[in-house]
Amino acid sequence: MAEQRQASGDAMMTRIGQAVMLLHGGDREEARNRFAALWGEIGQEGDPLHRCTLAHYMADAQDDPGDELAWDLRALSAAEGLGDERLARHEETLAVRSLYPSLHLNLAADYLKLHRPEAARVHLDRARSATHALGDDGYGDGVRAAIARLESRLA
Repeated sequence: MAEQRQASGDAMMTRIGQAVMLLHGGDREEARNRFAALWGEIGQEGDPLHRCTLAHYMADAQDDPGDELAWDLRALSAAEGLGDERLARHEETLAVRSLYPSLHLNLAADYLKLHRPEAARVHLDRARSATHALGDDGYGDGVRAAIARLESRLA
């Protein structure tokens, strides 16, 4: 039974990844359609890792900053339902703590787009304070650089 859940979870992450490829390839509308269909399958009470991942990318597929914010808030909420043990079942090197800098950075950027600089600063501070969980790798360096860029825009 556990093997079936693992296979099903891996299949869902693969399907999310396929929609992400559409998004990164520039087909935002088709990516949104696929993300919406997957969200319908996962549901509000589905696996937190799937909900977090899907909501994070669905936010990136939005044209309206308010919709982007709503999806980024869903991603953060789902991340709060994750534990390191659950993530370790998906990928050994991934830890919950490493998600928070990016999630808060995205929220800060959303609030800035919505002309809410104080809310942006709150999430930027949270992103900055969570960077200790980032590795010394390309991902960590990219998130830290994005935080610095947003900090300079808010200054």
